[in-house]
Amino acid sequence: MARGSALLYRSGSQNWTALPKVSEGTILTFTTHPERPGRIVGGLDTGGVVLSVDGGKSWDVRGQGLPKAAVTAITTAATNPDTIYAAIRGDGLWQSDDAGQSWVFVMDRPWLANAERDLTALSSVDLATGMGGIWLYAGTDTGVTRVPDCFCRWQDVQPGDAMDALASGKQATPKVPLPEGEPVSALVSAVSRPATLYAGLPSGIWQSQDAGVTWLKRSEVIATALAVHPLRADDLVIVNDDGVLQSPDGGRTWTAIANI
Repeated sequence: MARGSALLYRSGSQNWTALPKVSEGTILTFTTHPERPGRIVGGLDTGGVVLSVDGGKSWDVRGQGLPKAAVTAITTAATNPDTIYAAIRGDGLWQSDDAGQSWVFVMDRPWLANAERDLTALSSVDLATGMGGIWLYAGTDTGVTRVPDCFCRWQDVQPGDAMDALASGKQATPKVPLPEGEPVSALVSAVSRPATLYAGLPSGIWQSQDAGVTWLKRSEVIATALAVHPLRADDLVIVNDDGVLQSPDGGRTWTAIANI
């Protein structure tokens, strides 16, 4: 699956087929889960979400209780495929525990560089927080931040867990952070190796192998969307203006697999 030209496409073997448009709006962002084959949850530019259980052939409207504002980022909880998180433009972070049917507000937007920031990407990362849960990592127009799924507070990515951050009272400076001030257009954790993260920035594709503490630039290629194979953490697929590209080696080399 990929996103491009305001349409969703599905791959079957070597062929790519445009999926039916959603009458309620344009899907800006979508999420899947390996334990729910065929299920796609999409966030709309007009507000609310839609759900498909047949790989995008048909859609049901969900999102009762969500504000009528664009869903800028969405992700499924790594450890629970029926828990979904959605970021709402100008509002904050919302959670659903019934696959998008109903929603509750859980967190304000992060305060970064003297302003509240909308989320541009979301990823549930299956790593212990030290507070009885796992992490939600978020991309913004100024970089990456994260919050435990108990939603105590947003924090900079740093070594250790959330309890370390609370005890210290200040954030440790990451050894090799992402470039300062660059917007994050895509962010994903590898299911088979959760500490491996990929981020799409204007400067290219970056990889972290320690849950975002240190980053290494892997490619100059620009990505508007990213996906990682659920069993192979180095098997990466991206979408950009040139179509769909695949890398078998974590972004070192690329092959075009579709022009959509």
